[in-house]
Amino acid sequence: MVVAVDGPAGSGKSTVARAVADKLGLSYLDTGAMYRSVAHAALAAGMSTDDAVAVAELARRVRIDVGERVMVDGGDATDAIRSAETTRAVTAVAANPEVRAEMVSRQRAWVEEHGGGVVEGRDIGSVVFPDARLKVFLTADPAERARRRAAEAGQAVATDIARRDEADSTREHSPLTAAEDAVTIDTTDRDIEDVVDEILGLVAQRHLPGKGW
Repeated sequence: MVVAVDGPAGSGKSTVARAVADKLGLSYLDTGAMYRSVAHAALAAGMSTDDAVAVAELARRVRIDVGERVMVDGGDATDAIRSAETTRAVTAVAANPEVRAEMVSRQRAWVEEHGGGVVEGRDIGSVVFPDARLKVFLTADPAERARRRAAEAGQAVATDIARRDEADSTREHSPLTAAEDAVTIDTTDRDIEDVVDEILGLVAQRHLPGKGW
């Protein structure tokens, strides 16, 4: 069983996906953390993220373990991958087709290893798991998404939200888009618990098996 949760920055993907995974007794994977890990590794190596060939080679050899903590080549990078510097650098990394191919391969291997899971990102339902039993696309008003990210980061991020939206939705490879059969949920002015309950309702309607369901 794969539940695919996609959406732009600040839409609530991570919080909702974690909660749904917990309720269903399934494993959870934040694929965005994987791309951030590659960007972090490139910056740590003094590499320009615009060097597509070098970054692709790095992506193929870097060790990434995404769980409660994010480990990159054996070091704890949980906080570092969320830095402003990494956030700026990850756009070029995520647009690199060879990096995406490597990360998609790893994401599919992760699901095989865990026997399914709740996987969140920007192309999970459209590219990574097009046959997922349930696809959810979360969205929210841009101002609300900026407010959420500002609360997390402690700074104004409206400009960054707009930049990421533009980059993610217009990139040539695996752009941010809702799969044709995805259920779109607007999280603006909604409690997390309410959104989670709606998704659990979809799971129940479709009789999808969950370890704790």
